[in-house]
Amino acid sequence: MKRVKESPKSTHRSVIRRIQGKGRGSVFTPSDFLDLGTRGSVDLTLHRLTDAGTIRRLSRGLYHYPESHRLLGEVAPSIESVARALAASEHAKLQPSGAYAANLLGLSEQVPAKVVFLTSGRARKVKLGNLEIELRPTTPRKVAAAGRTSGLVMAALRYMGRDHITRSRIAHLRQTLSADDRRRLLGDLPSAPVWLHPHLRAIAAKESP
Repeated sequence: MKRVKESPKSTHRSVIRRIQGKGRGSVFTPSDFLDLGTRGSVDLTLHRLTDAGTIRRLSRGLYHYPESHRLLGEVAPSIESVARALAASEHAKLQPSGAYAANLLGLSEQVPAKVVFLTSGRARKVKLGNLEIELRPTTPRKVAAAGRTSGLVMAALRYMGRDHITRSRIAHLRQTLSADDRRRLLGDLPSAPVWLHPHLRAIAAKESP
C-alpha cells in the first residue's frame, strides 16, 4: 500500500500525540517518530517543542517529556529510561554494569556518580546534573543475557570480583531472586566466565549451600 505523504503540520500533531501517549517522564529520540514523517520534519517538531518548553533536550538527539512534583519541582528522568532510549534508537542490547548492577541487586549500597551500561551499540555519554550515564560497547558474550536477571547477576558478580563473592551475598541472591530467575542462571552459564560458574550454580541450587 502506498504511504500517504504527511505535511509538516500533520507530523507535528502526530508527534505531540505520541509524546503525550508515552506519558510524563518519558525519554525518547527522533527514531521514535520516523514512521510519522521525514527526519527533517520530526527534527523540526522536536526543536519547536523544545523552544516552547513542552519537552526538554537532555543531549544531542535525546529528549525528555518532563513531569513535575508539587514540592520538588521538575523530576529528573530515570537512569533506565535514558539508557533504554539511547539503546532503542539503534536496536542495541543493554546491560547494567559495575557498581550500578551490584546496587540494583542489593549487593552494594554504593551509589555511583557514573552509571555504566554495556551495549552492543555505539558509545554514548549523557550528563544528568552530577550523574553521568555511559553506554560502553562490549563483546556479544557480555550482553548475551541482557534484559534478563541472569545478565544483571553476572555483571554484578564480575564487578565484585572473586575475593568479594561471599556466602552471605550468595544467600542474599538466593533469597531475593525468584525461582524462575535462579533456574535461568543455569541456562545462561555459557555466557558467564568459567570462574563464575560455581557461584551461579550455588545461587541456582535447590538447597542452601
